[in-house]
Amino acid sequence: MSASSDPGSPVGAPANTVVTRFAPSPTGFLHIGGARTALFNLLFARHHGGKFLLRIEDTDRARSTQPAIDAILDGMRWLDLNWDGDEYYQFARADRHAAVARDMVEKGAAYRCYLTQDELAQMRAEAEAAKKPLRIRSPWRDRANNDADAPYVIRLKAPTEGATTIDDRVQGEVTVQNSEIDDLVLLRSDGNPTYMLAVVVDDHDMGVTHVIRGDDHLNNAFRQLPIYRAMGWPEPTYAHIPLIHGSDGAKLSKRHGALGVDAYRDEMGLLPEAVDNYLLRLGWGHGDAEIISREQAIEWFDLDGVGKSPSRFDIKKLENLNGHYIREADDARLADLVAARLPLELTATHRDLLQRTMPVLKPRAANLNDLADGAMFLFRTRPLPVDADAEPLLQGDAPAILARVHATLDAVAGWDTEALEPAVRQVAEDSGVKLGQVAQPLRAALTGKRTSPGIFDVLALLGREESLGRIADQMAA
Repeated sequence: MSASSDPGSPVGAPANTVVTRFAPSPTGFLHIGGARTALFNLLFARHHGGKFLLRIEDTDRARSTQPAIDAILDGMRWLDLNWDGDEYYQFARADRHAAVARDMVEKGAAYRCYLTQDELAQMRAEAEAAKKPLRIRSPWRDRANNDADAPYVIRLKAPTEGATTIDDRVQGEVTVQNSEIDDLVLLRSDGNPTYMLAVVVDDHDMGVTHVIRGDDHLNNAFRQLPIYRAMGWPEPTYAHIPLIHGSDGAKLSKRHGALGVDAYRDEMGLLPEAVDNYLLRLGWGHGDAEIISREQAIEWFDLDGVGKSPSRFDIKKLENLNGHYIREADDARLADLVAARLPLELTATHRDLLQRTMPVLKPRAANLNDLADGAMFLFRTRPLPVDADAEPLLQGDAPAILARVHATLDAVAGWDTEALEPAVRQVAEDSGVKLGQVAQPLRAALTGKRTSPGIFDVLALLGREESLGRIADQMAA
């Protein structure tokens, strides 16, 4: 991007085009609240046929890291939050930000302030003693000769009379008395721009028309508007979204599930479309619709549907929603995702078997971890390890019942569920027991677990040789 005094709108963005942006600080992973903000910005832009831009606010050089940048980009791509064009990097534009600060001094909208740290500390102490918030009104604000040969910062000459009103698309009309707005620092004494200045300059230069962000930034809007007005720039439309709270109503934290989106993918085994759908419904709604595709979201989303109250994060609802998307997902795709979670290398034959197993695993699974755990019985080597809670199922009369099952199945001509089910049921009938008293030891013998997909599906998937071998192992136990 050019560092000229007024670069204007992004290339290819016609006048009156809606332009939104997501502007994370790369000091950690992409968190769930940030992901929702990015999603709302993307959907609003797409709904209006506009552009969605990404800006990495990396001006905090001590805390900004390349791994954090990579994690943010990776998280956004996983959630299909694809931005238009290349991402912008704020630090690379520091010269442009500084030039605007100096321009504001020339316009009389900012001034050089030579207050020392000791003087600032005294102001702070006086404000604390009076139990009032610190509102800096520097004695250098209106001095004609303020070019002393000493370290200085450039401060905004904030309005002191009247009030500022923002017609926020979510919060409605919000008014702040101008006496509450202090002369914030635009340029530090080392020549580096502050966040408040950089945000405004970048939003203007990127052609951002709508600033959609968390309502913890609402106060910042009143401090940033004077910069727009001093430069004679068009003011953006603001929409400050209520923050996400935990299920108990407290501020969202890690104990509520406020993790990086990578944890939802890697540790919890969630699908991106489920996370997107859940985040969409956190604070926005369209009638009674709960399952909403990306296409529907783009068609329906607008800021009018965003509520004013904080939404509550419920991990159980997210997991239930993910179960729906697991059941709807393509089997080949699921098999690839599950294969990456298994502690072994799969052959092409194994991958085909895993894919054929998905339809019988999906109805019980809430996440990819469930699918991986449920599929492990396919690839275990004999003799099969048996879970401690499944061992009682193989005791008592179980070996004798399994011997009858083995003899019956060994005589079955075909090896599919249509042939296997009546054969196993016949064993139960001939033994004078219920089907469950046959199926339970059979399940433990075949899978090493108390629970599994339907036992006839398990037999069919394992095949004749492997099934009979596993049963025989427990007959002799």
